[in-house]
Amino acid sequence: MSGFGGVLSFELEGTTRQAAAVVNRLRVFRVAPSLGAVESLALLPAATTHAKLTPEERREAGIGDTLIRLACGIESADDLVEDLRQALEPRRR
Repeated sequence: MSGFGGVLSFELEGTTRQAAAVVNRLRVFRVAPSLGAVESLALLPAATTHAKLTPEERREAGIGDTLIRLACGIESADDLVEDLRQALEPRRR
């Protein structure tokens, strides 16, 4: 991405609970239901912005239960990549 930041999304393989855990492990990205600001934001649309839709309506809209949306702000790209890497890292019990 170049210019004024961007929004990207991806779906994780796994459960909604696992996707929520990834979002909750983020440290640079702030968890907030917004399209962005100067800070980088992350959210799980199925549990926030689109929670009132039925599962069928979300699927029709292309919003899976493990979809994560990231709005990239002005932080260092290296810091954002590292934050996402550590959040995605498998956790041992």
